[in-house]
Amino acid sequence: MAINVDQDVRLRPFDGSVADYALLVAIGNAVFPDNLETVEQVQHWDARRPAHCIQERWFAEVHGEVVGVAEYFQPQWMYHPRKFFVSIAVLPTWQGQGIGRYCYDVLMGDLQSRHHPLQVRANCREDQERGMQFLARRGFREEMRTWESRLDLHTFDPAPFRAAIDRVVAQGFTICNLRELLTRLPDARQRLYRAAMEMRADVPQPEPFTPPDFASWEQSLFNDPTLYPEGYFLALDGEEIAALSQLWKSAEPDVLMTGLTATRRAYRTRGLAMALKVHALTFAQAAGYREVRTYNATTNRSMLQINDVLGFVKQPAWVEFVKDLDSV
Repeated sequence: MAINVDQDVRLRPFDGSVADYALLVAIGNAVFPDNLETVEQVQHWDARRPAHCIQERWFAEVHGEVVGVAEYFQPQWMYHPRKFFVSIAVLPTWQGQGIGRYCYDVLMGDLQSRHHPLQVRANCREDQERGMQFLARRGFREEMRTWESRLDLHTFDPAPFRAAIDRVVAQGFTICNLRELLTRLPDARQRLYRAAMEMRADVPQPEPFTPPDFASWEQSLFNDPTLYPEGYFLALDGEEIAALSQLWKSAEPDVLMTGLTATRRAYRTRGLAMALKVHALTFAQAAGYREVRTYNATTNRSMLQINDVLGFVKQPAWVEFVKDLDSV
């Protein structure tokens, strides 16, 4: 249906109801059908956002029908009081009619008048040409890329890689999962927090990492609906956490997502990341999962090399764009 954008489109605030969350997820899943989300996941991500991180979200409606969503927010993992992410998604059947442009103009007008940003960032997958061009026309420049990679567990053969685990065990390390760690050590949560914050700080991103406090991290991790304690693996040096590799549940019941795979600085070059990845993939295969997915910055060559050796296949990259503003 042809529309007059300025007359027929309106934005209404997201109200936080279950019905609005269902609409939000439906739009996201329609735009990215191979990266599905659930209402429970998005509610959890919203609930974990610290109070100092601003978020505003609207629905785009045409004659009362919700056709898109627009939002800006400050990410807690690289917080800056005057830097924001913007996101716009329009249902495929409504794209190409100026709805995204209308959303962007309203969103940016609100953001600039209320918060005077220095920079805004946006993500787009490289195979979504319309979105890539949309951002380029509005002055965004490419900042970094992240590959999604997928491993078909039906064809994965762990046998050639078992020596990687043997080498780590021979050095005196032990491998356990999160549930076992919590049973074994009374201060396991505090130890895991310290180790995870050290490792997370080394993950490539365009701004410095801003770690959460322990209480926020603990609540976020252990209340996460996708947490899979049996698939969250750690390499231990005695009682010290040396490395970890996380598997998380996803909206697709036969697919697992890799979270952080990393080694603490003092333990690098000892083969721990490869050993934990092999251990995790062997576990996932034995548990009957179809596929494991992971995301890595294109600059993270060491992890990309491990994934290539294990047989992960790269998908279209996610491109992160940034736009500098003249706010004062």
